[in-house]
Amino acid sequence: MKIIIMMLGILSLSFFNVVLAEPIVIKFSHVVAPDTPKGKAAEKFKQLVEERSKGAFKVEIYPNSQLYKDREELEALQLGAVQILAPSMAKFGPLGAREFELFDLPYIFPNKETLYRTMDGEVGKRLFSKLETKGITGLAFWDNGFKHMSANKPLRKVADFNGMKMRIQSSKVLDAQMKALGAMPQVMAFSEVYTALQQGVVDGTENPLSNIYTQKMHEVQKNLTLSAHGYLGYAVITNKKFWDGLTVDQRNLLAQAMKEATVFERGIAQQENDDSLAKIREAKTTEIYTLTPAERAEWMKALLPVHKEFESVVGKESLQEVYDIAAQVAKEEAAEQKPSTNKKK
Repeated sequence: MKIIIMMLGILSLSFFNVVLAEPIVIKFSHVVAPDTPKGKAAEKFKQLVEERSKGAFKVEIYPNSQLYKDREELEALQLGAVQILAPSMAKFGPLGAREFELFDLPYIFPNKETLYRTMDGEVGKRLFSKLETKGITGLAFWDNGFKHMSANKPLRKVADFNGMKMRIQSSKVLDAQMKALGAMPQVMAFSEVYTALQQGVVDGTENPLSNIYTQKMHEVQKNLTLSAHGYLGYAVITNKKFWDGLTVDQRNLLAQAMKEATVFERGIAQQENDDSLAKIREAKTTEIYTLTPAERAEWMKALLPVHKEFESVVGKESLQEVYDIAAQVAKEEAAEQKPSTNKKK
């Protein structure tokens, strides 16, 4: 009898150890290609987490809308069907956190330094706090670069947009942006854009260069205007219940891996866009045009009123903080470029 009890005890202990050995699965879903800055950073995060946790975590990456499209992924996260997403800022508007549409405002960030200080400072913290009541915890902000306009006709002057059907993400700010240019905005999931452009369902779109190239949009767009009129970045988020259910050590491990993946992602974002532009040039399927200072000024005159229109939506305080950060960055850059007036004695 004692032998039987001992054997049962050993079996129970073995079963318990097997159960403990089962890794915690983290499903990381996103809508872009694996060879984009977001896709590569997701893989970097997976590598860091799995190596450092020694098998305690298993990160499964699902790119290219394999699991969920734009409109579905946030609901899936809230339900716990996936654990991590990296949606663009525009996705939070329909969720009720329209303050994130600050990042959709045209010509809001004059340079990357202003952008990063906004993301990593009080504005970014305040935005992430808006998600807690929705069952979401913010982890990091990832970069994907400034957006450019593409179409099957040249887009140089504001009048060129008149009557054009332009694809946008679901964002009231982007809707207002296109209307300010005289275009007809068309909300559409990212995974559907290539086919829509190919079939003429929409005439054009806006995207960073890495998205244009990896999604092969340049193959179905005859013209690309290097406008840098807007920005597209991502908020890396997790299911709050999942995050809170982890131990402190587990959260620290994931947070550190995310921090390092974020440094990696931002480091490659500009290079990826530069490489994509070179590859689009090599393909010779698209005429590439850079706005002149006069044309850029015309675009800005048409688009800057959108800031005032959405001031109450994105938050007057946040908007002013971005303006202040931009002014400070400009002041610092001017000081660095100013030649020394000290004379040798």
